[in-house]
Amino acid sequence: MLKLNVKNETSRLKAVILGTAKSNGPTPKETEAYDPKSLEHIKAGTYPLEEDMVAEMEAVAKVFDKYNVKVFRPEMIENCNQIFTRDIAFVIDDVFVKANILPDRENELDAIQYIIDQVAPEKVIRPPEEVHIEGGDVILCNDYIFIGTYREADYSDYIVARTNMQGVAFIEKTFPHKKVKSFNLRKSQTIAKDNALHLDCCFQPIGTNKAILHKEGFLEEEEYEWLLNYFGKDNCFIISKEEMYNMNSNVFSISEQVIISEKKFTRLNAWLRKEGFTVEEVPYAEIAKQEGLLRCSTMPLIRD
Repeated sequence: MLKLNVKNETSRLKAVILGTAKSNGPTPKETEAYDPKSLEHIKAGTYPLEEDMVAEMEAVAKVFDKYNVKVFRPEMIENCNQIFTRDIAFVIDDVFVKANILPDRENELDAIQYIIDQVAPEKVIRPPEEVHIEGGDVILCNDYIFIGTYREADYSDYIVARTNMQGVAFIEKTFPHKKVKSFNLRKSQTIAKDNALHLDCCFQPIGTNKAILHKEGFLEEEEYEWLLNYFGKDNCFIISKEEMYNMNSNVFSISEQVIISEKKFTRLNAWLRKEGFTVEEVPYAEIAKQEGLLRCSTMPLIRD
């Protein structure tokens, strides 16, 4: 049996589900794009090729191997994008939460069922249908659970609005011992630089007391200021719109000292090293074209 344990984003990683880019399917049609960045690349003819994405994910698998992390991969589904495992499920403490994802992605959950079967059944939950919540919007910080949402009246008009207020309420009710804080995110169907698809597109804790933040991702300035004050200005690396677009906040921590990052994130990686982190650089720019990066394609099961 798998004894799950995830209380934050940075404790030493022991086991993780890493997505797969194999049999990713043909380039989607413009009408099939789930986010503005994918749409941009579909239109431009620069949508990523399967072989490039497979190579990028293997580079991450090698880093996990180097740090003795147990890696699970989804079973392969023909012609299906199974890269972003963080969308479909997440772990809080020792509980495995299945997400209510976009209906045509349901079979992605079936592909990790063999892993879910290794978890005690009473520790696996699925929220009611009206609850929308995806792992990219759920960030654990010990006593706190930070959740990205979209509180505006036009929520249902946005395919890029992935977590609703029922999702926030569900987490509050299910984990009453935690302090749950929600953040209203900026959404755009058409302009990738104005779209915070998930909370981890504009915020992520790193180390023991630091964070990466993007101000414009938050619709309400006081919510951004709250995070800035919580971590302390000097402990925060503030990313620009361009860096947010390239997914600089979507790195992934193997431990409080070790971070996997995209090799082109020169400003971020230099700052991380100056702050004493070990940075494992990987190529991930092709996968980034789908508005997801390292945190999106990994789903931690066990941390120390």
